[in-house]
Amino acid sequence: MALHSMRKARECWNFIRALHQGPDATPVPQKDAVKRIFSGIQPTGIPHLGNYLGAIESWVRLQDEHDSVMYSIVDLHSITVPQDPAILRQSILDMTAALLACGINPEKSILFQQSQVSEHTQLSWILTCMVRLPRLQHLHQWKAKTAKEKQNGTVGLLTYPVLQAADILLYKSTHVPVGEDQVQHMELVQDLAQSFNKKYGEFFPVPKSILTSMKKVKSLRDPSAKMSKSDPDKLATVRITDSPEEIVQKFRKAMTDFTSEVTYEPASRGGVSNLVAIHAAVTGLPVEEVVRRSAGMDTAHYKLVVADAVIEKFAPMKRETR
Repeated sequence: MALHSMRKARECWNFIRALHQGPDATPVPQKDAVKRIFSGIQPTGIPHLGNYLGAIESWVRLQDEHDSVMYSIVDLHSITVPQDPAILRQSILDMTAALLACGINPEKSILFQQSQVSEHTQLSWILTCMVRLPRLQHLHQWKAKTAKEKQNGTVGLLTYPVLQAADILLYKSTHVPVGEDQVQHMELVQDLAQSFNKKYGEFFPVPKSILTSMKKVKSLRDPSAKMSKSDPDKLATVRITDSPEEIVQKFRKAMTDFTSEVTYEPASRGGVSNLVAIHAAVTGLPVEEVVRRSAGMDTAHYKLVVADAVIEKFAPMKRETR
């Protein structure tokens, strides 16, 4: 794995050098040029259902639809919070294996480890010197995370969006898949590209957002919160490596309410609505069709129906991870 990572790092380095060296550097792509798509994911170990439906599934689709696609396991971003080095190393391996099992194909896209390409941090420093402190302090995620922690955040957390911009601009990416919560960070990326071009000449394409309908999967035990690996309640999160028995148990214990009918009313029936949303996402059916097909079914039975749909969705991935 180490040799493979070094080989991929060297390939990425040669790719970057070809893009950026001297006066013959690759020009800014024109409107009719091939899209170059970039996206990253933190190495949080084995992905859960929310990770898959929120990002990985769209990654697989994008690599099938476009010719120039790059995906990175962004381990430098993960150390903005304390990490155990041994656990982080294993998490990188686990995430790599999981992405491959989920359908990321090295023949169709480039998958690499961020920290193996030193130019990410080099460009990040250059861009950091171009952005004003108040701009970073006013970003929603910075304010939300520091408020949640009830203490001053680290400089790494503050400059996280600048490293994110470097990740994208380094490869002269033209498009980036993002969810609604990343729109503000993409505006920073675009502004930095424009500022650099204005000062030093047309060099970086100004990347555009690909707004994806990233499904937001809620905790099975608390539908007011997102599904998370760090949830202390082990029944709250479904991992792609869970056995069929574990998946059934978790859905049986999923929080609903005292009304047995299956409906989709997120504001008033969060638990049942979360199950409906999951069912729709893993089957590809519209929410309305899921509700129609579930007419007359009580929630206890419906939980098992959703569990079976998730088991079927994860079956090919589980075969790949054996």
